Amino acid sequence: MSRTRLSEDQITAALVDLPDWTRTGDALTRTAETASFPTAIKVVGAVAEQAEALDHHPDIDIRWRTLTFLLTTHSEGGLTSLDITLAHLIDQALDAAA
Repeated sequence: MSRTRLSEDQITAALVDLPDWTRTGDALTRTAETASFPTAIKVVGAVAEQAEALDHHPDIDIRWRTLTFLLTTHSEGGLTSLDITLAHLIDQALDAAA
C-alpha cells in the first residue's frame, strides 16, 4: 500500500465507494452510532487491530454509542491509499457490529 498522496481525481473516485464518508480538507470523516457502548468499544477494538496491521492509525472520538473516525496520512499531508483502505475496513467493522 502506498503512502503517496492521492490526486483529486483519485480521491473523488474512491469516495464513490465510501458513501458514509465525508471529505474535510485533507481528511476523511465518518460518524456512526452503534447499538450500545460495549458495541462501540468492540468496533474500536476491531479497527485498532486493522490499523495496527496497516501501521496506519485513525483519530477516533468515542461519545457513548457514537463513534467518529478521522483519516489522513499526516506524513504526506493528505490522503493516501492507506486512508481509503482503512475507511473500507472501518465500514466492515461497523457492518459486522450492526
